[in-house]
Amino acid sequence: MIRFCACFKLEYNGSVSEELEPRWLDGDERESWYALALLLNQLPAALDARMQRDAGISQFDYMVLSALSMAPERTMRMSLLAEYAGARLSRLSNVISKLEKRGWVRRSTDPGNGRTTLATLTEEGFTRVKQAAPGHVAEVRRLVIGPLTKAQQRQLTVIAGRMLRAINPDGPLSAAR
Repeated sequence: MIRFCACFKLEYNGSVSEELEPRWLDGDERESWYALALLLNQLPAALDARMQRDAGISQFDYMVLSALSMAPERTMRMSLLAEYAGARLSRLSNVISKLEKRGWVRRSTDPGNGRTTLATLTEEGFTRVKQAAPGHVAEVRRLVIGPLTKAQQRQLTVIAGRMLRAINPDGPLSAAR
């Protein structure tokens, strides 16, 4: 079969037949999707506003610095850091350049693999993360953790993990649950 429009399909014998109707979302599914879509739009903006106000950096900058602060030797391959930050390498590279200019991160070539670039959090960058963390945690607690029961928090972890694995089966959470 050769598809040539959303409504019809061309069979190998040359005849045209109607395409099957899409599997539309039912009312409950639509309600779940719209709630999630709205959350995906509003939560990053709310977290970013707090981070800008309290620390003068973006939420994305904080996530990069935070990921590096938790990595062994505060160092991570740029490609892995991009996965954790949910960004393309080009966007991450621009952010790392900005953070390098501030003295918070430095890039280097991986001595074990000359084709790999490493990002390392500097002491000044680590200090910056420690200063920004309390405000970030307070906002995460207010917007995400606080409104949920402990059982809902556990469910959120499982749900988010399943969705992330559907998006990227080989991603950072692929081995989790």
